[in-house]
Amino acid sequence: MLTFSDFPREGEGPVYLRLVRYVRAGVASGAVRDGDELPSRRVVSALLGVNPNTVQRAYRTLEEEGLVVSRSGAKSCVSVTPEALAALRLRLQREELEKTVLALRRSGMDRDEALELFGRLWDEAREVEEGVTEE
Repeated sequence: MLTFSDFPREGEGPVYLRLVRYVRAGVASGAVRDGDELPSRRVVSALLGVNPNTVQRAYRTLEEEGLVVSRSGAKSCVSVTPEALAALRLRLQREELEKTVLALRRSGMDRDEALELFGRLWDEAREVEEGVTEE
């Protein structure tokens, strides 16, 4: 179950959207799986010190997206098919890359420089994953 214990207290945008992004990220990373229960709105509200309506709005947004199913009198649960999970991951990855591309363009970097930097960083990350270090 997602506990919201590591929910960032500060961040960009309204709290309800940050809650939505937090749940989406948990689902995309695999930390939250299909069928996992979400804490009640009241529990999340008390834990984070936010208005219960804020949590309700976040849960409703997740329901509208098809990531959460809520039934009256029952807990809200994550509901994600493999296809929806793949689409969510692609959407989140694209959003992050769009931010990065915009930042690089604003810093004056051209496409070729950005691709060369991306290639270097990609290779460095692979080496770290494989435990390869330069001596």
